[in-house]
Amino acid sequence: MKYYIIAGEASGDLHGSNLMKALYKEDASADIRFWGGDLMQNVGGTLVKHYRELSFMGFAEVAMNLKTILNNIKICKADIEKFNPDVIIFIDYPGFNMRIAKWAKLRGIKTHYYIAPQIWAWKENRIKAVKRDFDKLFVILPFEKDFFEMKHHFPVEFVGHPLIDAIHNRVKTDEVLFRKVHNLDERPIIAILPGSRKQEISKMLSVMLSIVTDFPDYQFVIAGAPSQEYHFYEQFLTTKNVKFISNKTYDLLSIATAALVTSGTATLETALFKVPEVVCYKGSWASYQIAKRIITLKYISLVNLIMDEEVVTELIQDKFNSKNVKTALSKLLDEKHRKALLKKYDDLESKLGGIGASEKTAKLILNDLK
Repeated sequence: MKYYIIAGEASGDLHGSNLMKALYKEDASADIRFWGGDLMQNVGGTLVKHYRELSFMGFAEVAMNLKTILNNIKICKADIEKFNPDVIIFIDYPGFNMRIAKWAKLRGIKTHYYIAPQIWAWKENRIKAVKRDFDKLFVILPFEKDFFEMKHHFPVEFVGHPLIDAIHNRVKTDEVLFRKVHNLDERPIIAILPGSRKQEISKMLSVMLSIVTDFPDYQFVIAGAPSQEYHFYEQFLTTKNVKFISNKTYDLLSIATAALVTSGTATLETALFKVPEVVCYKGSWASYQIAKRIITLKYISLVNLIMDEEVVTELIQDKFNSKNVKTALSKLLDEKHRKALLKKYDDLESKLGGIGASEKTAKLILNDLK
């Protein structure tokens, strides 16, 4: 079978790589062409465009880069026509993917959506397009099945969350060796995850690092995104008690004591590694003003959304400042609070359906094609 996969972000690259492994296992003759990143490229297939050329954060940023986005859509359509796949597998990235799906469906190409668009958060009217343009929908959050099936009468498959697979299947980190290789001392580690896009890193990292001197008994380590070069981070590295490690986020989280995390998939990854965290987010003024008027969710982090309660502290926009970050981090380092939080993390993991999301999805895709 010929598979065309579109993943437009770092998280999509991770989940796409695990899905590709499962597809190759289920279909020995699989021919895969994709938009993604280094992880997918390491599995095999043919990379068309890297996600670092595709990611724009926020409403204002998308508007400013509209010409580039439209050109990428044109390139994608032409490449799909040339490849003539049996199915297109869309991974998250709804703004781009839903445009391609509408076009593909009209041409009779099978359309499968893995990691469904979060229309439960905003743009719920997109359900009409979802029903019209997708043959199959694979959801990864437990409440999504009820949302699509009970509220909108659209059958979906709940396959569990692929992050559990990614974490379960990884090689265990040798902490002693990791600390030695990266010149880390024996102090407990506070991991800093400022995001993967330049816009969000620029807005998040300075504030995250502003409290470093208040915690001399801990060492702070920035998790560098694989999509960004070291020289971009250098402008923020003005404090001695800060280390930088690129493309080793899982290794870092596996030995971290606590973390400051930019809102996104990383909040859930951090929780699944059982690391107490503070969730942070600050967008451009224009993007935030638009978002707060159209998004009505109680929480911004996946952890709190899945648990439907404030399990982790969220510092959003004006609340994201040095004083609040210091207070929230100090609380995480209190042993009594940590134990209660880790118990909630266990409950979270059980809600997510256990291991096997990638394999389940690959089997369902292949069965549908047959």
